[in-house]
Amino acid sequence: MSLNIAMLAPNLDRVGGAVAPVASTAATPAAPENDFAKTMASMASDAISTIKTGETTAIAGMQGKAPLQQVVQAVMQADQALRTVVAVRDKVVSAYQEISRMQI
Repeated sequence: MSLNIAMLAPNLDRVGGAVAPVASTAATPAAPENDFAKTMASMASDAISTIKTGETTAIAGMQGKAPLQQVVQAVMQADQALRTVVAVRDKVVSAYQEISRMQI
């Protein structure tokens, strides 16, 4: 959707030259179904599940109930999930620290 100056002209505030809000007759886009908290919770539960699966498979491999290739794949997936969780945690902590340093 392109913005046209002619569309804004009737809404100009004559005193300050500011643009007044335009009441849109078009349908507003639907709000996303998932918010940030739900997405983070979903990612965390997926990571926990992957780590538990890796742990279970590793124990089964030590008992001789799972093939070595399956054990290695499960452990590598658990390792990747843990690395992702740690990276996201580091970014969240960094963002929080940056926000807390902002002057109000």
